[in-house]
Amino acid sequence: MKNTDTDSKMSLAQALKIIKCREGADFSLFKVNLAELERLTEITRARLRRLKANGFEEKEHGLIGTKHKTTVLTGYTSVIDNLLRQNCPNSAVCYEQLQKVGYKGGLTAVKDYIRAHKNLLPAPRHIVSPQGNRGKRYFTAPGEAFQMDWGFVDVIDGGGNRNRAAVFAMICHHCGMMYVEFFPNAMQENLFIGMLHAFMYMGIPQYVLTDNMKSVVTKRDAKGNPLWNHDYEAFMKAVGFRTRLCKAYHPFTRGKVERLVQFVKGNFVAGRVFMNVTDLNEQALLWCSRQNGIYHNAAGCIPDEKHSAECERVCLRLPQNNEFTVYLCPERRISFDGFVSYENRRFGIPYSYTNHTVRVHRNGKILRIYSSDLQTELVSYDVTWSKADRFCADQYANLDQPEELPTAPVQTLVQMSLETSEIDAAFAKFDFSGGSGK
Repeated sequence: MKNTDTDSKMSLAQALKIIKCREGADFSLFKVNLAELERLTEITRARLRRLKANGFEEKEHGLIGTKHKTTVLTGYTSVIDNLLRQNCPNSAVCYEQLQKVGYKGGLTAVKDYIRAHKNLLPAPRHIVSPQGNRGKRYFTAPGEAFQMDWGFVDVIDGGGNRNRAAVFAMICHHCGMMYVEFFPNAMQENLFIGMLHAFMYMGIPQYVLTDNMKSVVTKRDAKGNPLWNHDYEAFMKAVGFRTRLCKAYHPFTRGKVERLVQFVKGNFVAGRVFMNVTDLNEQALLWCSRQNGIYHNAAGCIPDEKHSAECERVCLRLPQNNEFTVYLCPERRISFDGFVSYENRRFGIPYSYTNHTVRVHRNGKILRIYSSDLQTELVSYDVTWSKADRFCADQYANLDQPEELPTAPVQTLVQMSLETSEIDAAFAKFDFSGGSGK
């Protein structure tokens, strides 16, 4: 009868145990029949010979754990290193930047590299005594509330100069639909422009939730009621919404917009290159459209679909009239040298314009300057980040050459002869009358 121990493949330890039982006291590891072991274990004779030299002790291969000198990320690691040094460990952002420079690998390799090189990240700040979370989140109905806030980033221009830019962020509290726009500063006029653009993009809610910024509220009365900024109060009445202020140092009330500002800094701004503020805002609008069109785990929906299905039915549409054009075109006063200052830059005004104020509007890649009544376009400029003064063609009057007039009566006379006199030979070379004399 055939031995059942050899009917199927067995482990090396089992085969050695069987052979040991057969041979008894004569068993030796260095005298084991390799042909018998090959029949029992189906391991090749060459491998059994190597195992026999090691006393049948299996050892790991010497190259296990080592990596090839060149991988799919070779030549692209400097891009990830620069982003990590800028405190951007977001693998999606790194993967997007690598694809722009020709990376053909996958996202997993990028995640593995970031995980192994977290030492490049700046040291994080830690709270000395963290507090436990005891807050309760609240929810709003569709179109009931939007949250808005400012954030600030530094911009490095082509000359290496560092400039400060402000990012306006607004988000729907119900569905999470977002809008982002960049400005050179966070002045009140830019707040109005950003809010109007956001209302054009998402609609007008019942009220806007914000913090106690100077552009919105000046102070509170004895009962704690807010005293609105005069211009902001007029803006609220013109557009048709209300404003609710958040409790100071209480992040739960405006957590969505604060998280949006962090998301813009960590996802959109990281590694971003742009030409001017218009190009930056065009990229920001495309980024918002892309983020609004994907599924958000926190909201449990696609913001664009939920906003159009629920919130837009309640939100009002911003009417197109001249009352809002005034907010989109801030007023500026002309300086003594014929310039107006807008967004920390100076632009020339034609000399023919005689009023003292103008209105400025930046739309797309063009900055247009209108008369104070918005009836006439005076001049237009290309939008840039340059701080140099911009002159227009007819900024200064083209007057004639100045002429000096006598300040006292003229009493000296000189006689001019009607006949030509002979010219002395010594001065003949200075005769330019064109005569025939040589």
